[in-house]
Amino acid sequence: MRVCFRSSVQPGLIDEYRRRHAAVWPEMLRALQDAGWRDYSLFLGADGLLIGYLECDDFDAVRARMALTEVNTRWQAEMATLFDNPDQAPDEGFQVLEEVFNLDDQLAAAEYTSS
Repeated sequence: MRVCFRSSVQPGLIDEYRRRHAAVWPEMLRALQDAGWRDYSLFLGADGLLIGYLECDDFDAVRARMALTEVNTRWQAEMATLFDNPDQAPDEGFQVLEEVFNLDDQLAAAEYTSS
């Protein structure tokens, strides 16, 4: 499945957010990979709008696997101060967006129906 989510970084802390993500802890990277996060990217706007994209088998399951890791607990605590709601772990504040268009899916459907 493809998942897209939004969140919000405090505008005054964008540079710090970028700095931390320029060198994510290797154990955090491994934990994400081991939990099933694939093709994971984050996009950050000048106003603090954060958009994430990933592919996984089951989003709830990969989030649950991450929640069991000690490194994720530490990472979320480190990152929480950079977000609009510092009392909530950033990964708990993701607002998942509905996918309404996918080029590959529509091309495949069009090719199937035109045969």
